[in-house]
Amino acid sequence: MDKLDMKSLNIVDENIEKIGSIFPNVIAESENGKTIDFELLKQELSKEIVEGNKEKYQLTWPGKKEAILTANTPSKNTLRPVKEKSVDFDNTENIYIEGDNLEALKILQESYLNKIKCIYIDPPYNTGNDFIYNDNFNGEIVDELINSGQIDEQGNRLISNNISNGRFHSDWLSMMYSRLKLARNLLTNDGIIFISIGTQEVENLGYILNEIFGENNKISLITRVQKKGGNKGAFFNPTSDYIYVYAKNIDYLDNFVEMNIDEKIYNKIEQDGPRKGEKYAEVILYMPNLEYRPNQRFYVDCPDGSKIIPPEGKSFRWSEERFKEELSKGNVLIKPTKNSQLIKEDGSKADYIVYQKRYYKDTLEKGTARPNNLIESYPNTLSSKELSELDIPFSYAKPTALIKYLMEVSKVKENDIVLDFFSGSASTADAVMQLNAEDNGKRRYIMIQLPEKINEKESAYAKGYRYITDIGEERIRRAAKKIKEETNVNIDYGFRVYKIDSSNMKDVYYKPSDLSQEQLELFESNIKEDRTSEDLLTQVLLDLGLTLDLKIEEKEIMNNKVYFVDDNALIACFDNSIDINIVDEICEYNPLKVVFKDSSFKYDNDKINLEEKFKKLSPETEISIL
Repeated sequence: MDKLDMKSLNIVDENIEKIGSIFPNVIAESENGKTIDFELLKQELSKEIVEGNKEKYQLTWPGKKEAILTANTPSKNTLRPVKEKSVDFDNTENIYIEGDNLEALKILQESYLNKIKCIYIDPPYNTGNDFIYNDNFNGEIVDELINSGQIDEQGNRLISNNISNGRFHSDWLSMMYSRLKLARNLLTNDGIIFISIGTQEVENLGYILNEIFGENNKISLITRVQKKGGNKGAFFNPTSDYIYVYAKNIDYLDNFVEMNIDEKIYNKIEQDGPRKGEKYAEVILYMPNLEYRPNQRFYVDCPDGSKIIPPEGKSFRWSEERFKEELSKGNVLIKPTKNSQLIKEDGSKADYIVYQKRYYKDTLEKGTARPNNLIESYPNTLSSKELSELDIPFSYAKPTALIKYLMEVSKVKENDIVLDFFSGSASTADAVMQLNAEDNGKRRYIMIQLPEKINEKESAYAKGYRYITDIGEERIRRAAKKIKEETNVNIDYGFRVYKIDSSNMKDVYYKPSDLSQEQLELFESNIKEDRTSEDLLTQVLLDLGLTLDLKIEEKEIMNNKVYFVDDNALIACFDNSIDINIVDEICEYNPLKVVFKDSSFKYDNDKINLEEKFKKLSPETEISIL
């Protein structure tokens, strides 16, 4: 029988175990348990003798080590369901989390490790007028809400990062570093992350992304045109921002595919043969900026009997074998020109150029077109228009069409999970629903947003919104209604709302050694009095590494409320008084895991009988006690 620890995953301990599995000789012991002998580890990872600190290429700033420590420190906080704000709570697989995204990412570490296919975030751009998360936790802090970083001692969570601040860049980098470090853990092996960013931190963000994800996993830095016109700026009118694209492991990733193919460039019509009438484009087979490959430099026979070849050190896009195959299919054109960059056998300028016939139909079916790293089709005006149509008062949201486009080109499939931990007005949730409506997909989303207070002077306040989370949740409701009315498609329009709160367990649960036996006996239960069975079930799901989107069914057995999660993946009962004979009926379902409260059984002997009954009736079941 296991005792649940009811904490988030201890990332430091996990990392120590991973390092120890490769280099067991670097594991040392300390007063707090296992640790790493870093000097030994440096030597293990070096091809020469390590004699001391050496300069290396890296980005550092005041607070970087603290940011790493902040990310690695486990959380005792949990999520509590908020059914009154949810839509179709019992059946939906979408998640909306109210609270600090640092704590949320920690809480999700065990349940969603390697399970998120796509992350899109639009963090604050650090322009000098923005607010950023303050992660500077010091001293004994009351209420654990403060300790979780959701609010400071004055009840505030965000700090103004004015450009006159001496730590202007450092505070922003620390805030982003810890969150990105945690986010990477959640991505699948073929997972990707998209990060919208402005000019102020684009270089710095690239450095920390290279450090966290690895420079070899960088896919692109996209330039996005966010507006046209205007006359701001002292030297240039700013009209664009950027989107970083990184892979968890680029070796697992499929090529991206352009979905918005410009049909106009396919301006030729096949006149003969089996493809008569089809549109095609003429694409030059030789491009001077291509990486040289010896097997792709060969002679091509021209209609006048001459032979042509790329210049020395240059090559075609195809191998000679591929060229001959495509030539036999009629997919190659050799045309005269005065501007050829190819050469003849004697080294003189060629009179011909070689083209590939690229058919529009093939491009669509094979997905051979690649998206450009310049995006011009999704300016911010689209977002303003769609929010206006939904009557949602929010500024600076990204267009859902942009986020949907990124999901499409990166092949986010119908059962994948999409995460946005700076969700704002929940544009990402809206985009996921739109994409599902188009292909009847079952993509799921997880939105995380701090319940930031809305200024009384803002129009959103006048419309009844008090927190940013109110806007995000209402936007999802209205967008879902609009999509359903327009498409009549039967997809998941609901979402489960959870809020971050302190643990359901009293301090005595975590630190019984701080109390004497006499004091311990004063506690009838180690669970806080204001917590419900639904609260306990949510924390148990997270502690056992089960996802929050699993179907939950409530049944009554022997006058007790019993929860069935994902059929028989987990069966739990948290009633204050449980008859030991309930085990006989629960065993009929052969659950993988069962959880009960420690205080639910009247006699200590009942807990012994509990184990014996499961050993006899359902021996594969794992038993846990709160």
